[in-house]
Amino acid sequence: MLNTLLLLWIGFCLLFFLFKTRRPKNFPPGPQPIPIFGNLLQLNLRNPIKDLEKLSERYGKVFSIYFGARPAVVLNGLQAMKEAIVTQAVDFAGRPSGLLVSHATEKRGVIFADYGPSWREHRRFALMTLRNFGLGKKSMEDRILEEISYVTTLLERSDGKSMNPHTLFHKAASNIICSILFGTRYEYDDEFLQHIIHLYMDNTKIANGPWAMLYDTLPMIRRIPLPFQRVFHNMNELKRISADQIAQHKSSRVPGEPRDFIDCYLDEMEKRGNGGSNFDERQLIMYILDIHVAGTDTTSNTLLAAFLYLMNHPDVQARCQQEIDAVLGERAHASFEDKHKMPYVQAMIHEVQRIANIVPLSVFHRTTKDTQLMGYDIPKDTLIIQNLTSVLYEESQWKFPHDFNPSNFLNEQGEFVKPEAFMPFSAGPRMCLGEGLARMELFLFLVTLLRRFQFVWPEDAGEPDYTPIFGVTLTPKPYSMGVRLRCHQAE
Repeated sequence: MLNTLLLLWIGFCLLFFLFKTRRPKNFPPGPQPIPIFGNLLQLNLRNPIKDLEKLSERYGKVFSIYFGARPAVVLNGLQAMKEAIVTQAVDFAGRPSGLLVSHATEKRGVIFADYGPSWREHRRFALMTLRNFGLGKKSMEDRILEEISYVTTLLERSDGKSMNPHTLFHKAASNIICSILFGTRYEYDDEFLQHIIHLYMDNTKIANGPWAMLYDTLPMIRRIPLPFQRVFHNMNELKRISADQIAQHKSSRVPGEPRDFIDCYLDEMEKRGNGGSNFDERQLIMYILDIHVAGTDTTSNTLLAAFLYLMNHPDVQARCQQEIDAVLGERAHASFEDKHKMPYVQAMIHEVQRIANIVPLSVFHRTTKDTQLMGYDIPKDTLIIQNLTSVLYEESQWKFPHDFNPSNFLNEQGEFVKPEAFMPFSAGPRMCLGEGLARMELFLFLVTLLRRFQFVWPEDAGEPDYTPIFGVTLTPKPYSMGVRLRCHQAE
């Protein structure tokens, strides 16, 4: 009798699943899901990009997969991406709920917050504050150049030797964000700085990895002490750190005289009062974490990828240095405005961003209403995955789609051009909040360091491995970097 009831229960569960996973009418095609797991077992959980490419070849530029019983639509190629996130931006601007990242962030802040008035206000406030450089007495460019001077000092100690840069650029990028948010920078061996970098790196590695996919697919395992629980532990620690910083600022600030981003936000809270404002301390805590991760991980991993490629393409490195020397002459520092006179350097930086593909699946979206895309019907609340890899490597969009070649961003006259398919930080209203800061950082870091040093692939390092470590961001595998002071700099 017990066995019969058990079989009936299993049969009922399977029928329920099959009913739940039946594709709606005119929904994008895709592989047949299996009970409980959906299409999870058909993807390489350590890096699903190749599997998504194969599914796109079979089912088209817009196809569907299932996370358990939950449907998701995967966008591939420039045409589908533009139609969804630019032309129909509002229809596709939501953020999904019920996933690991939405639970960990409580859908607060700005990156993972759902589309709506609070999100619009907070994004506008962040962009305005960063754009106006209204953070104390130093401009953003000054902050970046100051931090680069510390990196330069460290690299000078490695002249003629090899060093591991794996966390160096994370520390530098994090320090720039700390100076903006907290008004403080930290020595590179400071335990606090190393601690928060570890927490962020651990979370970005887990959040799009196999354990996150299992969490998103199988709700019944969410309370089991598996590795995805580290995300919640890390987030609680980061929230505590942010709350401590806010408390310190509240006790020492002078209203109307902001020293940093936290002071600016506290001023805004006072100005708005308590009458139902979206600006409050719980939002500020997550806001701090959003800006920190948006301004640290993408920039640092892009710099790691840049030096990996430059060391192994010495002709590209030499041509960049020639252009930098010609433009800067005897000047002590580069300026962000110098980019207009350095088309090849600009092309190199953009090509690094394209080939490194740092945020391959962007941040997942959600449809805010019933809508259509490329002839398919997409119901409200459908999970949307942007396969940015498919755009950055799309063969019809690039002269050299699979090779590292700055010519992808140069016209026949050698002038810098930016193709429409260049969207490493996504596009539309929800494109990465830290893109503007990242552009400035990448240019100033690379120009300053290439002017002073030559970077060489160590003779004992073997063949370079360009295969990244998969996560929310793609991280280059650790490598050694040979550092040489350039001759005229040494003199």
